[in-house]
Amino acid sequence: MVFSTSVWAQEHPGFKPLRYNDDFSYLHTDTVKNWYESIKYIPLDKTGKYYISLGGEARGQYINTTNNKWGDEPDPKGGYFLSRYLFHTDIHLGSFRLFSQFQSSLSYSLPDPSPVDDNSAEIHQLFIDYNILKNEYTRLTARIGRQEMQYGSQRLIGVREKPNNRLAMDGFKLIANRKNFQTDAFYMQPIANVPGAFNDDINDNAKLWGSYTVLNNVTFLKNIDLYYFGLWKRQTKLDDAIGKEVRHSFGTRIWKNNGSFKYDFEAIYQFGKLAGKDITAWTVSSNITYTLENIKFKPTLGLKTEMISGDNNKNDKKIETFNPLYPRGAYFGLVALIGPANLCDIHPSIDFELTDELNFIVDYDIFWRLSNSDGIYAPNMQLLYSGGNTNRSFIGTQLAADFEYKFNTFVSFALEGAWFDSGAYLKEAGTGKDYLYAALTTTIRF
Repeated sequence: MVFSTSVWAQEHPGFKPLRYNDDFSYLHTDTVKNWYESIKYIPLDKTGKYYISLGGEARGQYINTTNNKWGDEPDPKGGYFLSRYLFHTDIHLGSFRLFSQFQSSLSYSLPDPSPVDDNSAEIHQLFIDYNILKNEYTRLTARIGRQEMQYGSQRLIGVREKPNNRLAMDGFKLIANRKNFQTDAFYMQPIANVPGAFNDDINDNAKLWGSYTVLNNVTFLKNIDLYYFGLWKRQTKLDDAIGKEVRHSFGTRIWKNNGSFKYDFEAIYQFGKLAGKDITAWTVSSNITYTLENIKFKPTLGLKTEMISGDNNKNDKKIETFNPLYPRGAYFGLVALIGPANLCDIHPSIDFELTDELNFIVDYDIFWRLSNSDGIYAPNMQLLYSGGNTNRSFIGTQLAADFEYKFNTFVSFALEGAWFDSGAYLKEAGTGKDYLYAALTTTIRF
């Protein structure tokens, strides 16, 4: 609360989802800076090409659940608390740049927390950029080191924002920018978090490589993404197979994110090998929203639909289970219960702008298994329930509501609640109790 909108002498550019994309270089022209601006832009010379910028985040979450994993796992009595602290230093030295970020993710009253929930202290990001080419029209940058990555809708690669510990990767990336065009090419090893302090090392059990291209202002279609991702894992466990995996993903996305009518259509095809079996998997999705600008509270109506392949026959030589690689944590709504594999999903929503600072969102999700021969998976592709014990396809429905309050540029609050009504499949595959979730989140960014 100590931060207020009056801190700014001019309009704040906003904090980016990837904090290394924050740009406060405009403060070079300010001859008089307040105390906050003085840490966002610390000049090292008079040209504006050499400077330091500091920033960070503190997030606290109180979470209470009833019937964890639909009654098959115990609930922490009285709920639990998660905290996350991030602090970064961004040093610009002409054509070179050094970005570092510290992360501490802690849990309280959560029995047997995973490393995603509790990782006491780590160097979360540490990379060097070098501008190979930079002029008015074109920029080519080489980046090496530990870094966050986020592409498109985060269907395959995201920073895992909703869980307590964000995801980073070790590797090398080339970034090319030109007007209405950006393409990245990279080779990475995703970090496997280890409980404790300063012990997250290079992960030799997984490798990720690929490229992602964005074309903006395309005639009629507006924006197009084209991408390829390759994945190698020492061991992957699915309902139909366990073993070494090499998987290739080709995808495209057509999207528009401004105006009253917005859309996002995506299709992905995967092939490769898993434990000697041939991979043939796919997904198609659509996300359409329309804002009624002239109605009170400006309601935004939304409809998401997805079909995500699952394995059709355990006795053949094919694997048809889709692998979402490293997606955002809460993939379907507020709660990260089910991951994007072997699913058919219909997801209507409505968003009310109650005030300039307060939004109220309600969404309703309906889930089915696409293949009755395959099970369902968590967002990290851990098998939750096998598909071999029941022919039921209906998983259940999830009703969620969310109040989001933005106190100012720096401070925000979210009050969330969700109810998962278990369907026939969950009742036969497990205990099948209804799941309840409530959370209060406070976030401070600077």
